Parts: sequence; C-alpha cells; structure tokens
Amino acid sequence: MAAGTCGSRFGEGADKGASLVILLTGASGFIGRRLLDASLDRGHCVVAAVRHPQGVTRRGHIEVEADFNRDLHAEDWLPRLVGVDAVINAVGIIRETPGQSFERLHQRAPQALFAACRDAGVKLVLQISALGADAAAQSRYHLSKRAADDYLRGLDLPAVIMQPSLVYGPGGASARLFNLLASLPVLALPRGGAQQVQPLHVDDLCEAVLHLLDAPVAQSMTIAAVGPHPVSLAGYLAQLRAAMGLPRALVLPVPIGLARIAAHAGSLSPGSLLDDDSLAMLERGNVADATDFARVLGHAPRAPRDFIAARDAGAERLSAQLGWLLPMMRWAIALVWIVTGIVSLGLYPVEASYALLARTGVPAALQPLMLYGAALLDMAFGVGCIALARPMRRWLWLAQLALILFYTVIISLRLPEFWLHPYGPLLKNLPMLAAIWMLYELERDGWNT
Repeated sequence: MAAGTCGSRFGEGADKGASLVILLTGASGFIGRRLLDASLDRGHCVVAAVRHPQGVTRRGHIEVEADFNRDLHAEDWLPRLVGVDAVINAVGIIRETPGQSFERLHQRAPQALFAACRDAGVKLVLQISALGADAAAQSRYHLSKRAADDYLRGLDLPAVIMQPSLVYGPGGASARLFNLLASLPVLALPRGGAQQVQPLHVDDLCEAVLHLLDAPVAQSMTIAAVGPHPVSLAGYLAQLRAAMGLPRALVLPVPIGLARIAAHAGSLSPGSLLDDDSLAMLERGNVADATDFARVLGHAPRAPRDFIAARDAGAERLSAQLGWLLPMMRWAIALVWIVTGIVSLGLYPVEASYALLARTGVPAALQPLMLYGAALLDMAFGVGCIALARPMRRWLWLAQLALILFYTVIISLRLPEFWLHPYGPLLKNLPMLAAIWMLYELERDGWNT
C-alpha cells in the first residue's frame, strides 16, 4: 500500500527531493504533527498512518488508514510497509478513555507494528516512548510503554527508543497546562513543587529524530530525551513565568496526603490531567543524564527559560491567564444566577417581591407563577453555566443576555428609582452583560472557558 507513494501517488517528479520513505504513526498528535512537518521540510516522503485518511494532502505526504485499536497483528501492518525505509511511532495517550486503552495503543498495536517492520526489512524503527518506562516503572502508562520498548529491543532490528521527559511546545497540552499554572498568582503545589523534572522543547526532540534518521543504526539503543539540567517543578514554573514577563508568584506547599485526595478525585473526571498515575509519576521524578541526547542533537538542548521567545511572551501570557480567568468568570456568573434564584424562592420576603411585581404590572393571580418561575429559571441558568458543553453554552449566554436586557427595560420603565439606588442593582447589570458577552464572543472563537 505504501510502495511508490512518493512517485505514483504524487505525480511525476514529486519524490525527487525525498531521501527516505517514512511511515509515521500518531501524525495527528502534538509530537506527530511536528515530526511530520520537520520530516517534510528535510525532504523526506511521509506516509502518515491515521484513522481517517484524506488521501494525498500535499507534496511528499500521503495519509493511509490505520487504527491502533484494531490493527493488533503483524499482518495488519505489512501492506503499509511496502517500500518504507523507516518507521516512527509517535502514538501516545496520557489517560485512558472508554475507547482508548494503554494496553492496545501503547503495547499491543506497537508490538504488531514492530514485528511487521522486522518481517518487511524496515531499515530503522524509531519509538517515541517516555522517560520512566524502565525497570522501576509502576504506573500503567509507563508499564505499557515499557512493554513495547522491551519487545522492540528483543527484535533483530535497528531501532532507537527515544524516551522524552515533559515535552513543551506551542499547541501542546503540556505547554498549555504548565503555562496556565505558571501564570497563576498563587501556586499551590504538592510538597511545594520540590519534585524534579527535566523538560525539553519539542523542536529539540524533532531535530534529534531527524539526525537519527540520517545516521546509521546497527542495533537498538535507548536515549533519554531531556533538557540540559534537572529542575524542580516550582523552578520550572518560575522560569516559564519569568519568560512570560510575570513577577514571582507565591508558592503554597500542599501536603502530599491532600494532593493524593485531589488526584483520586481527578481520576474520576475524564478531562482532568491530574490523576493517581500522574501524581505518582511526578512524585517519582522525571530526570536523566542529558549527555546522549545532546550528542545526538549536536548541541545542548534549550533550557526552560528559553522555551518562550521574547516576541511571543505577551501572547503566551494572555493565553495562559485567560485559561483560568475565563472559567473563574463563568463560575462567578453561575453563582450569581443560582444565589439570585435561591434568594427569590423565599430568603427575600415573598410579599415584598409580590409588591414589586405588582408595580411592574403583573396581575396578582400571576405573581406566584412569575416569582417562582423566574427563580427556577435563574437557577437553571446557573447550573447550565457549569454543566453545559461549550457549543450549548453559547446559546445559554444569548438567553441570559436577552433575559437581563428584558429585566433592565421593564424595571427602567416601571421602577426607574432603582437606577439611583445606592447599591446599584440596575447599574450592576452592565458589567454582568459585558462579562456574558465576552464569554459568548471568546467561545465562538474557540476559547475553552
């Protein structure tokens, strides 16, 4: 299936600049996308194995169908390896989901792919594994990576196992998370962030991979892909914070017992990046000797203080701060709606509420329906701010804007004295409208608030 892809599928002359035909798995992921672009820039032909191929996408790049949940035998991969010189496996997940398991994606499918590479005579296999996938591995993430690594080492096949530490780069989930944490004015970290990490930039990882593709590899080798020096988690965040132009933050140590409770709670939430495994991996540490990686790279890897270019500092700072300011605004708006509903249900004197409704022209027979119906609607709006997914929340923001404007107009016409009330009940509608409109606009532009 892959034979002749650079020539026959791209047209005459399309493969003249390609020195290798590379099968790349995980090409739609964070590291995979960077490896794809870097390989094409180097002049290689890349066959990207993806679940939903689009066919020929651009010169030197084609997509073929592959599914790590399904392709669990060597014969599933052999047709894709015809004419392939090298294979890069960049498939990886941080947390399991109902449709994605460590066993299949990290272990069984890669083992099937590696066996097929041996049978097809592939010249080099490059496995993107993880630092910590070694004899001391305990987490399910590391154990699954280690199983694939050990299998690859046991084959009579030229192979390089790259074991990266935390990988930072624009668009990466790790970068977004650590930038967000670094931008917080107060950092609550397990044991004060004393855990040791050794993050590297994704561009250094890709550069090292390209150098390995050019170098002859006679037998399997394992390389720890790490930054120049170990640094504490708190120190890493401090360097990112400084690079974004922010002053030093207050660090509050969180007792490890409390951190474990939070991690266990995160394990129950599918979207949480903090769970039992991730905390255990952090506590174990994530460091290694950088000598081999620097030798492959040809220079020292960049330090965390250089991850964010000066020209990008403002944009990264704004993006990071909005990452926690917008959710905080959403929860504050939710609280306003919920508390307003609770107060209207009876904490505020009901007879006084009926009197206000009467002054707005609501007949006595309809006053209970209007009062309690509006209170329940307010509470539903508040719960929706928290419970609804982003596409549905945009309609919720519009409904809230319409209701606040309706209330404002009615009260302005029937109870105009509230504009001059010392507590400003109507004036406070203006920042409320502005905040809701901001959430509506930013969610339309793709911000996850």
